[in-house]
Amino acid sequence: MKVDISAYLVVGRENTLGRPVCKIVEDAVKAGFTCVQIRSKSSSAIEMLEDLRQSADVICKLGKSDSVALLVDDRLDVALAAREMGIKVDGVHVGQSDIPVSVCRKLLGKDAVIGLSAPTKDLIEYVQSADVSLIDYFGAGPVHETATKPDCGMDQNGKVITKTFDELLELGKKSPIPVVVGGGVKLNDIEPLKKTGVGGFFVVSAVAGADNPYEEAKKLCDCWNRS
Repeated sequence: MKVDISAYLVVGRENTLGRPVCKIVEDAVKAGFTCVQIRSKSSSAIEMLEDLRQSADVICKLGKSDSVALLVDDRLDVALAAREMGIKVDGVHVGQSDIPVSVCRKLLGKDAVIGLSAPTKDLIEYVQSADVSLIDYFGAGPVHETATKPDCGMDQNGKVITKTFDELLELGKKSPIPVVVGGGVKLNDIEPLKKTGVGGFFVVSAVAGADNPYEEAKKLCDCWNRS
C-alpha cells in the first residue's frame, strides 16, 4: 500500500474524552485525513484489537480502505494478531527503542507500511545517514511541547527540544523519504509547516480532544490543501 501521510491522525482511548476511538477516526477520515495510527500506552491488547477492528470497519464503510492506511503504534504483536483475525491493518509505526524495523518488515511483508520515529537530537544527520530501504516514512517533532506525549523530544537532561520551522525546512529538503511532523500542532501551524516541504502533519488532541472532531479535522485538512 502506498501511504499518504499528508493528514495523519494518532489516537487512543486516553485521547478521546470518553468517546469511541472509531467515532474520532470516522470524523477525521470523513474530513479528509489520509492516515490513522492507533496508539495507546494504557489499553490492553484486546482493547487495541477492538479499536482496530471498529476503525477498519469505519474506514471500509467510507470506501477508503485502499487509500487511508490504518497503522498500529509500537505493537507489532497487535498488528499481527489483528491480521490473523481478518482485520485490515496496513502496518506499524515504531520508535528508536521499539522492535527493529527489519523484524517488522520480515513479519509484516513487503507491502506493509512501516514508519519510524526519527530521533529529535541530531535529526538532520540521522535522516541523511539512516538506511531507509525498509521504511516508508519518518515521524519527526515536536513542534511544541505536548501533554499527549510529554517525553517527546526530551534529551538526557529532561529538557524538551522542539523543532523550528527552519529546521523542518532543512529536514524536508534532506530526507530521502517523506517526513510527517507533529507534536502539539494546531491550526495556525499548518500553513508554515506546509511551506517547509515536509510530507504532512500529525495531530492527536487537536482532533481527538476537540468538542467537534469533524469540524476541527476539516479545518486542518482544508488549510493544508490550500496552503
